[in-house]
Amino acid sequence: MTLDALVHRAGALAASGARRMLGIVGAPGAGKSTVAEAIVSRLAPHACHVPMDGFHLANAELDRLGRRDRKGAPDTFDAAGYVALLGRLRAAREDVVYAPEFRREIEEPVAGAISIPRDVSLVVTEGNYLLLDEGPWAAVRGLLDQVWYFDTSESDRVELLVRRHIAYGKDPAAARAWALGSDQRNAETVAATRHRADLVTTIDLRRVAPRHQGTS
Repeated sequence: MTLDALVHRAGALAASGARRMLGIVGAPGAGKSTVAEAIVSRLAPHACHVPMDGFHLANAELDRLGRRDRKGAPDTFDAAGYVALLGRLRAAREDVVYAPEFRREIEEPVAGAISIPRDVSLVVTEGNYLLLDEGPWAAVRGLLDQVWYFDTSESDRVELLVRRHIAYGKDPAAARAWALGSDQRNAETVAATRHRADLVTTIDLRRVAPRHQGTS
């Protein structure tokens, strides 16, 4: 599906009246954040991007829990906190809601980095586990009006992840090991939720405006 077609679908959702919530899902490296930011930029100021990755647990907490080597797995996020934020955003009763953002250059979330004013009609949230049906994650789907799942070539996805890991400090061998290890296990978890999406599609990321490397 083209970006224009996706923007048209998102715009129709945003124009339907009250605040609407759109979820974008895909495996690590599928281009979720690239697509989400492109859609939001085309619909601004009526849309806002709120990534799930802002709810990564801090590295110190992952160390305490013994989960640092699995960072990015479902149990390395504050899923309940993410659900609570989505509930606030869906209700749209507050003048402004602040959301956290994950900063890859420091590999940590930063609180209060994204502001969502009450008059924003479409919230686009993206991440790996929006369709996961277990634990606190199970509540996410009911808070979203639509969820779109993005497929992509496995070889392209893995190579993007390797390049990203290298860009943020891993040596090539470690980057590939992480992409084929932890990232791949997470990708398989995400793929198992594909059937719960309202739309399953692909997009040529080369036709989407270039941006900084994201986390999706």
